[in-house]
Amino acid sequence: MGLFKFFKNVSREMKKVSWPKGRELTSYTVTVITTVVFVALFFTLIDLGITQILYLFE
Repeated sequence: MGLFKFFKNVSREMKKVSWPKGRELTSYTVTVITTVVFVALFFTLIDLGITQILYLFE
């Protein structure tokens, strides 16, 4: 019975969630993708820089 009660409570809480509308969801998605691309490029440049520094000291 504990598992049934858990899922019943989950269902009840999910009905209280404020889901984003279409335009809001698009805005959030663009923000997340832009941030991920920026962080990936940042760490790629850092990695390339460290690699070049290590090759200088070989």
